[in-house]
Parts: sequence; structure tokens; C-alpha cells
Amino acid sequence: MRTQGAILILSGPSGAGKSSLYKILAQEFPNHYFSISSTTRKRREDEIDGVHYHFLSKEKFQEGISRGDFLEWAQVHGNYYGTSKELVLRALQKDKLVVFDIDVQGQSNLKKIFPNHITSVFITTPNQSILQERLGSRGSDGDSVIQERLENALEEVKSLQNYDYLIINDDLEDSAKKLLCIAKTAFCKASLYPLESFLQNWKK
Repeated sequence: MRTQGAILILSGPSGAGKSSLYKILAQEFPNHYFSISSTTRKRREDEIDGVHYHFLSKEKFQEGISRGDFLEWAQVHGNYYGTSKELVLRALQKDKLVVFDIDVQGQSNLKKIFPNHITSVFITTPNQSILQERLGSRGSDGDSVIQERLENALEEVKSLQNYDYLIINDDLEDSAKKLLCIAKTAFCKASLYPLESFLQNWKK
């Protein structure tokens, strides 16, 4: 019998289309839990606390680190981001697909904690120029912020070899089909099955 639940990690540059792809995945894959990160960054006008992020003060976040409340945490663009331990473990116990939208550092940290459960996907644009166009069209960031995101994106892309799958999001519909296939196969990974107990049951 396999272990309970599976984890699907989505990583990639801001503006690559991770949120749009997740929305399609959520509609087609109801038995899942989306891990909402906690962050100290300022809430944007269209964001809702507890829906997009759990927005915390820097002091509260640091207290959580001291208590061991986070599975993983990191500092990105001068702000803290982290993943609640309790909520994720509860979802895995219910045999759900736990979906994360985290950066490469968070992915690396989670792989150390859940080496057998994780299927990871890196999502990006065909090239840096298209990413720049998408970031500019959002109208939510200034030129300096966009430039910083582009520089970070280049560093993130260098971590491709640490991921199981790559989706080049040039066509949203096609990319969504690929992501759904990956999500379904996440529950079929051999690493989810304890070898000794599987062999004992198989020999009966």
C-alpha cells in the first residue's frame, strides 16, 4: 500500500503563468489542497488574506520560525515566505494532492523533508523577452521591480536540472493538459510505495 497523499510543486518566474495553470488544475482535479504560503510582504489591493497568502508581520513570522511552525521558509526580495507544517500534514493524511507554488529554494527544502512524495514542475516562458512583456502588461510593478524579477528569473532557470518536469508555457491550453497529466501520475510514483511491505503483500 502506498503512503498517503502526494505533493506537486510548481515553480518558475513571476509572470510565467503558474497561477493561470493552477486555476485550470483546480477545476479538473478537485481532490487537492493548495498550500497557501505565509508572507511578510505587503498585501496588494486585489489580494485577500487567507486566500492568496497568510499575511504576517515580520515579528509574527519570526516567532513561527522559532516554534518550528514552518516546513520551509526563505527570504525573497527582502520578505519572508514560508509553508505551514500543520495544514500540509493534515492534507496528506486525507490522501490529497498537495499543490505548492514556491520558488527554487523552497522546492529544495521540501525535497529534503518529503523525498518520496514530491513531483516537481518548472514553468517558464519560451524566453526572457516574453517574460518581460508579460510582467510589463500586468501593470502592477515598476521598471526597477521588473528588472529585479528578470534577474531572479535567470537564476531560477539555472535550477531546471533539479526538477522532474519542464513546461514551457507558450500556449496555456496545451500547458494545462501537460500539467494535468503530471498531476495524475504524481500518485503513481514508485517512491510512494514502501518496498518491503509491498513485496510482502505481493507474495501472498
